[in-house]
Amino acid sequence: MRSEFKVLPLLPLRGILVFPYMVIHLDVGRAKSVQAIEESMIRDRVIFLATQKEAQTDEPGENDIFQIGTVAEVKQLLKLPGGTIRVLVEGIARAKVRSFISDDPYFLVEVEQYSEEFEKDSEIEALMRSLVYQFEQYVKLSKRIPPETVVSVVNLEEPGRLADIIASHLALRIEDKQSILEAADIVKRLEKLCAIVAKELEIVELERKINIRVRKQMEKTQKEYYLREQMKAIQRELGEKDERMAEGEELREKIAEAKFPKEVEEKALKEVERLEKMPPMAAEAAVVRNYLDWLLSLPWNKSTRDRLDLKTAENILEEDHYGLKTVKERILEYLAIRKLAKKMKGPIICFVGPPGVGKTSLGRSIARALERKFIRMSLGGVRDEAEIRGHRRTYVGAMPGRIIQGIRQAGSKNPVFLLDEVDKMSMDFRGDPSAALLEVLDPEQNNTFSDHYIEAPFDLSNVMFITTANVQQNIPRPLQDRMEIIYLSGYTEEEKVQIAIRHLIPKQIKEHGLTKDMLKLSENTIRKIIREYTRESGVRNLERQIASICRKTARQVVTDKVKKVQVTAQSLNQFLGTPRFRYGVAEMDDQVGVATGLAWTEVGGDTLAIEVSIYKGSGRLTLTGKLGDVMKESAQAGYSYIRSRAAELGIDEDLYDKQDIHIHIPEGAIPKDGPSAGITMASALASAITGRKVLHNVAMTGEITLRGRVLPVGGIKEKVLAAHRAGIKTVILPSDNKKDMDEIPKKVKDKIHFILVDHMDQVLESALTAKPYVPVTLSADTPIVPPTPPYQPAIVNEEGTHIPS
Repeated sequence: MRSEFKVLPLLPLRGILVFPYMVIHLDVGRAKSVQAIEESMIRDRVIFLATQKEAQTDEPGENDIFQIGTVAEVKQLLKLPGGTIRVLVEGIARAKVRSFISDDPYFLVEVEQYSEEFEKDSEIEALMRSLVYQFEQYVKLSKRIPPETVVSVVNLEEPGRLADIIASHLALRIEDKQSILEAADIVKRLEKLCAIVAKELEIVELERKINIRVRKQMEKTQKEYYLREQMKAIQRELGEKDERMAEGEELREKIAEAKFPKEVEEKALKEVERLEKMPPMAAEAAVVRNYLDWLLSLPWNKSTRDRLDLKTAENILEEDHYGLKTVKERILEYLAIRKLAKKMKGPIICFVGPPGVGKTSLGRSIARALERKFIRMSLGGVRDEAEIRGHRRTYVGAMPGRIIQGIRQAGSKNPVFLLDEVDKMSMDFRGDPSAALLEVLDPEQNNTFSDHYIEAPFDLSNVMFITTANVQQNIPRPLQDRMEIIYLSGYTEEEKVQIAIRHLIPKQIKEHGLTKDMLKLSENTIRKIIREYTRESGVRNLERQIASICRKTARQVVTDKVKKVQVTAQSLNQFLGTPRFRYGVAEMDDQVGVATGLAWTEVGGDTLAIEVSIYKGSGRLTLTGKLGDVMKESAQAGYSYIRSRAAELGIDEDLYDKQDIHIHIPEGAIPKDGPSAGITMASALASAITGRKVLHNVAMTGEITLRGRVLPVGGIKEKVLAAHRAGIKTVILPSDNKKDMDEIPKKVKDKIHFILVDHMDQVLESALTAKPYVPVTLSADTPIVPPTPPYQPAIVNEEGTHIPS
C-alpha cells in the first residue's frame, strides 16, 4: 500500500460516514463547514471527510473528530435558502490526519492518503465469495436494499472496493462503520465485514420469525372475531342472549342500584358501552372491568350514624386513656356541634408528641366513641405521589391511591381516617406526597377529591382525618396550615402509674396467658420501674418492662408450679436486673463549673449536664460535645457576657489572656443544637471562673444576649417534666415563658419551685452559691480547676449569704 501527503480542508460529518467509491448528498449548514466547502471549490474540488465522535457536538475540536476518514471529490454544489449548501460528493480514498494546520475559519489538515495495492490469492477469493453470499442472503431477508445492488456487487473484482460498497449499504452503527474504514489491510477488512454481516443476518432472521409469529396471531384474532360475529348472529336467530350483553345489563343494574352522583353515573355507563364493544379476551376489557368494580365498591352514598351521646363518648375516652384532657375536650366539643349542626365538615386534627404517648391508639378510641369505622394509613417513608392520588389507568397494574383504598375498606364515606407519621414523608422524582395531601386535608377542597385512577370527584368532607407526628417542624408549612395542632407532651409519674395499673398490666397479663391472681405488682414497684428502669415521655418502655416481668412469671408458673408471684420494690432487680437509671440528682452535691440545663428532643424533654474547666493557656475557648451552630453561638454569647461583667463578678482581667476555657456537654456522639442552653453555659462559665458552686437541685433553660437579657424558648412543658423525672426541685425559666406554665400539670407545678428571670444577673444570683467553697487565686499563673469530689453541700441563709458547713 502506497501513501501520499496532501493539505486539504476538513468537513466534520455528524451521524454519517462516507466510504471510498460512495456517492452521497450532504447538507452543510455550519459556518466552518460552509467555508471548507467553498475552499475546496476554489482549489481542485477535493475535500477530506471525517466523522465526529459525538453527533451532538456543535463546535467540534481536534479531539472530537475521528483521525481516519475519506478524501472525496465535490461533484455538485447547490445553495439552499437559509444559508445551507447541498453538495454531492464521491469518496476517492482512505486517508489519515497527520496534523491539524488551522481551525479558523475552517479546519485545514495535512492528511496521508492511502492507495490500495493487493495480490489476489485464494484466501482473499474465499473471503470475497463468503461476503457476497452473506450479502445476498441479507438483501433477500431484509427487503431494505434493492435487489439490483446485489448484481452490481457480484461483478466487482477489487476486494477493497467490494468491502467498502457493501459496508456503505448496510445499516450499521457509526462505530462499526468507522472500524471498517480504519481497517487498511484488505484481509482484515474482509474478515471484519464478514463477521458484521453474519451478525446482521442473524438479527434479520430473528425479525422475520417475529413478524411471522405476529402475523399468525393477527390472523387468529381476525378468525376468532369472524367466528364470534357468526355466533352472535346465530344466537340472535335462536333468541338466546349474548354473554357480553348479559354482562352489560348486569352492570347497568348495579350502577342504577348504587345511586352514583350524576357525573360518576354517566362515566360508568360509558365504560359499560366500551366494554360491550370489546372482544371478551381483549387486554383492555380486563382494565375496564376492574375500573367498574372499583366504582361499584366505593361508598358514594353510604355512611354510618355518629353516636352523639356525649356522656357515653366521654366514658369511652376515659376508659381507653388516662389524662389527655385537651384532646378529650376537643372530641366532645365536636360531638356537641354535630348534635346542633347536622352538616358540619369533618375536622382535621394533628396530634404532635413524642413516641409512646398514645397518639395512634387515641385515634382508635375516637372512632369507637363516635361509632365510626377506623382506617389507619402509615405515611412513614412514603415518597411517591401515586400512593396518595393513585396511578393513571394507562399504566400496567394501575390502582387507586391509599386514600380511596381506605375508604373502600371502611365501607362508609365518613370513617375516622388516621394518617400516621405525617412528619416522616419524603419526596423524589416521582413527586411530592405532602403536596398531594394538601387537597385531602383541606376542608375547602376535599369535597371534590380527585384520584388519578377513579377520575371522578369523591367527597371526603365527612371523613374525620387525624394525623400524627413526632416533630411539628418536619411537617411542611402548607400542610400545617390546614390542620389543628394538638400537643401531647408526655405523662407525669402519677399518670404513668395510673396507666400501668388500668391498662398496661391487665393487657400484658392477658397476652402472656396469666390471670390476675398469678401476678401482683404493688404501686411502689410500678413507681420504681418508672424511676429506675425507664426514662421517657411515653409508656412504651414501661410496657416492655412489665412484659419482661410477665415472661419471667410465666416461666416460674410453668417450671416451678408457682401459683402466685408477688413482685415488690425490693425483689424487682431479680426480674429486671440492675436499675438502668439513677432517679433524681438531689443527693448529689453542689459543684463548681457544672450546671444542669433542660433540653427538648424528639422523644420528649431531657436534662443536659454542662461542664466547664479552666487551665493554663492562651485565652482560647474550646467547645466539645457535637454542638450545632446555634449552640456554639450561645456559648460565645455567654462567654462574652461573663467577660463584660468581670469587674462585678470579681474576676481578674488578665485571666482571659493566660487561661484556656473548655466547655463540654457529655454524650458527645449525640448531636445537640438549639438556643435553650445559653443561660446554662453562662452559669457554668461564671461558676468555674469565680469558684462559686452551682446549686445541685437547680435546672435552667433560656437564651442569652450579649447584654445579659434572657430570651424565651420553646418546649417548656417537656423540659419541666424532664426536670421532674430527674428530681430537680428548682427550675429557672425566662419571664416571657410564664404563659407556657399553664400547660404544666398541677401535680408537677406543686413539687417544683419556679424562678422567672429577665436578666442573667438574676440567674447567677439564683443558681450560684454566695461565696467560693475554697479560696480562689485569680492570678493568671494559677489555673482554676474544681477539686475532685466529694464536695460539702452548700448552705444558704435567708439573706442569700453562704454559710460554711
